[in-house]
Amino acid sequence: MKIVYYSFGGRYSDNPRALHQRLLARGDVDAEHVWLAGPDHAGAFPAGTTTVGLGTPGALAALESADLVIADNHLPAWDKRPGTTYLQTWHGTPLKRIHRDAHFTQPDGEDVMSLLDDDVTRWDLLLAPSEAAAVPLRGAFRFPGPVPVTGYPRNDALLAPDAVHRRARVRAELGVADGATAVLYAPTWRDDDRFGDGPDFRLALDLQRFTERLGRDHVLLLRLHYLVPDALRDLDVPGVVDVSRHPDVNDLYLAADVLLSDYSSAVFDFAVTGKPIVHFVYDLERYRDVLRGFYFDPQEIAAGPLLRTSEEVLDALADLEGVRVAFKERYEVFQETFCHAEDGHAADRVLDLALNRTEVRA
Repeated sequence: MKIVYYSFGGRYSDNPRALHQRLLARGDVDAEHVWLAGPDHAGAFPAGTTTVGLGTPGALAALESADLVIADNHLPAWDKRPGTTYLQTWHGTPLKRIHRDAHFTQPDGEDVMSLLDDDVTRWDLLLAPSEAAAVPLRGAFRFPGPVPVTGYPRNDALLAPDAVHRRARVRAELGVADGATAVLYAPTWRDDDRFGDGPDFRLALDLQRFTERLGRDHVLLLRLHYLVPDALRDLDVPGVVDVSRHPDVNDLYLAADVLLSDYSSAVFDFAVTGKPIVHFVYDLERYRDVLRGFYFDPQEIAAGPLLRTSEEVLDALADLEGVRVAFKERYEVFQETFCHAEDGHAADRVLDLALNRTEVRA
């Protein structure tokens, strides 16, 4: 069996990485594993991993000879041969509207959308991390095939037996002192910053004020979206660590004591940990009415406070116990709604589905 993997522009990451690692650990499938590697990421794959350059003839040949293709995003056009299973894991519970449901249209948007829709026609399975997520995922892509609710393979690590030891290791590697509160700030991207005539990329959170107010007791782990990872390349603020290029976001979820985000799907994954979540939604109306729109109203479902200013954010981060108490019941409902399938065994469920389908089709 030949399995070809693709993640986020040719990285070794996300659900495909989790499935690859689980297959290797199980050792029950005799398979050739091939990853599509982007030019900027080829050096980050584990030693011994077979890679082919994304966008090259070798990548096309790999896809067209695969028995199973596992991707977390859209692939370039390829001729899918009979008997191949294409598993689309996607990469998050959609809070913000995606694909054909999004308000904002990038330049040449219809041409791009047609290419993406063409990829969707090749999908055989589209994973959903929860029953709630399955509805918008199916609708956004107009996907008529199976959307099994499995949980996300990448989230198994958050519930693994070694999670405590992994947390300690990652915090030490990042320089987070024992007893310090690690704040993971993971904002999503804005369409107009990347494609439109909107403002240049900026960080709305006042980092200098974060350092002044919270001091040595707090460390801010800044995780920019993968589409804009180098937007603050020269960042140099005491107490702020740029982890935008860190290879595994699960390391950061485990290392963190609280997640600060906005409309990112990170909030759904982080909720698996049970740790507090704070939302910095300074542009809520614009994001809702102009840029994207929402599938779920943050004001109704949020498992933590929705805050508009840096100072309000800092107040919440300084009183995390107060946040926990105030949002205890809402957090539990959030977990029941969006994390009910996360039990640490999603990868096995997904592999059994995909491999059984591949065997039947072969």
